[in-house]
Amino acid sequence: MQWQNLTFNQLNANTLYDILKLRVDVFVVEQACAYPELDDKDRHPETQHLIGLSPDGELLAYARILPPGLSYPEASIGRVVVSPAGRGKGLAMPLMQHAIESALTTWPDAGIQIGAQDYLKAFYQKLGFVACSEMYLEDGIPHLDMRYHSA
Repeated sequence: MQWQNLTFNQLNANTLYDILKLRVDVFVVEQACAYPELDDKDRHPETQHLIGLSPDGELLAYARILPPGLSYPEASIGRVVVSPAGRGKGLAMPLMQHAIESALTTWPDAGIQIGAQDYLKAFYQKLGFVACSEMYLEDGIPHLDMRYHSA
């Protein structure tokens, strides 16, 4: 697995297309959730696009890392997705570990907050996140806010 962390301006057209296609295929089509996928946060100069590529260059995993103040007062990790071809290969944990490391390295004093899908609460707890809100519906899907607390 090859991991790359790129800004919007570092993404070439094909990589950007692959990212947006994966996000739409999973979040809009697979999860049957109509929502504004393109929210202008992708283009923020401090936003990081973490991609995981197979040896042959196929996009298998992705997460978007946002600077403090863009979604939450803290830094944030979102649009976390493993492609159907990458599922069952243990990619979600290293994807999030790389995203956490990147956020903490880039903004060491900001902390991290996420809006997690409720069914993934235990997964995020294993990574050090703690629920900081009650469950709420976002675009019809149960979510809860969680903050990262290092061990």
